Amino acid sequence: MASVSFAVGLLPYASVRFPVLSNANSLKLSSSASISTPILQQKLCSLLSPLPLSPRPRPLTIVSAKGYKMKTHKASAKRFRVTGRGKIVRRRAGKQHLLVKKNTKRKSRLSKMHAVSRSDYDNVIGALPYLKVNRNAT
Repeated sequence: MASVSFAVGLLPYASVRFPVLSNANSLKLSSSASISTPILQQKLCSLLSPLPLSPRPRPLTIVSAKGYKMKTHKASAKRFRVTGRGKIVRRRAGKQHLLVKKNTKRKSRLSKMHAVSRSDYDNVIGALPYLKVNRNAT
């Protein structure tokens, strides 16, 4: 296999060697990908040209184009639920301790879920951005 060498930049002792290919269309790589000849010639031209006055071009950095993901407030996610019609419901306060002095009717009333006030909807939705809420539900 023959090779072609070129002097690089201002250093005469440094050279780049490229193999001369029998197939002029592409340079075969170990994987299934290949480098086409115009890209190879473009690289040779950039190596042979004198050093540019501007600094070297930076390598391309691939940045994701997705937006910011909003985070769910996990403590709020454990306290609020959504009904089938899209209302936000919560538990009543006062049923954690000191239950002996509370009568059965009161404990039963405190066990039930209660709809969140409309004035608190913005606070709950801000803490839970992915909640499936019907804002028109009453």
